[in-house]
Amino acid sequence: MKRREFITLLGGVAAWPVAARAQQPERMRRVGVLTAFAENDRDAQAYTTAFRQALEKLGWAAGRNVRIDYRWGGAEPERIRTYAIELVGLKPDVILAVTAQALQPLQQVTSSIPIVFTQMGDPIGSGFVTSMAHPGGNITGFTPAEFSMQGKRLEMLKEVAPQITRVAVLFNPEQIPQAGMLRAVEAVAPSVGVQLTAAAVRDAAEIERAIDQFAREPNGGLIVLPSGPTIVHRDLILALAARYRLPAAYQYRQFVTAGGLMSYGNDLADQYRQAASYVDRILRGEKAGDLPVQAPTKFELVINLKTAKALGLEMPPTLLARADEVIE
Repeated sequence: MKRREFITLLGGVAAWPVAARAQQPERMRRVGVLTAFAENDRDAQAYTTAFRQALEKLGWAAGRNVRIDYRWGGAEPERIRTYAIELVGLKPDVILAVTAQALQPLQQVTSSIPIVFTQMGDPIGSGFVTSMAHPGGNITGFTPAEFSMQGKRLEMLKEVAPQITRVAVLFNPEQIPQAGMLRAVEAVAPSVGVQLTAAAVRDAAEIERAIDQFAREPNGGLIVLPSGPTIVHRDLILALAARYRLPAAYQYRQFVTAGGLMSYGNDLADQYRQAASYVDRILRGEKAGDLPVQAPTKFELVINLKTAKALGLEMPPTLLARADEVIE
């Protein structure tokens, strides 16, 4: 064999393993999603769809190079804890945790699997991260707002319904950030001249009982803190608010599009898309603890004029001018 032919043969043999490796199929990655909401919740489905579509734009197609395992908790603590253990047992590359109700049990069962959260207030005070800029550990994500936003909602509610002198605040005592949200509302109450009633609610029965009892006295209103139970049972809250003619303020627009009076908060669909960007970065090798926790920079005010009219309320022109969306 001539020397040139021998060298060519050797080169072909050396190149073969490289070419073979290049042709091997891409490893299937695994993403877990644990949400506190119910699977039949249209809005929750829309948000997880936004998350999946954002992943696809980043090159992660379900069934091709990523498998997404969903678990829907329906705001039931025991079910959520069971699903947290189940998801961790699947050994996913990263988990999306929706709300503190989902994040808490996940933190208890894994300190190694990266977790990206959404809809979770006060991640530092709740003990999930050590700082916003450098979370450390295996957890990072996107928080909906500072606690002061809850007080802002009370100010807006009083502006819309100046006759109210009593306000019930619906909160979930099992979610750590809710205590800070409640304190923020309590701090504003004296300046707007309302007496607060803190109503702890964990399920539909407690929600109905709390609103029924509160509505026995006149001049009342509602502040509904965002939590698994209040979001899952929002139709019940809206029905009770309408029955007792209680002006109410919420954090998310999904309450208002379903018949609530007003909301002031961040765009949830956008937060899920942002969460997908962090999941992408983790799948490509970055560490969750190195990705800063992010807070929204824009908030949307949504007003339902039909509901205002049903309650006999005249919406202030200044508030209407500030609204991002008005439902008529």
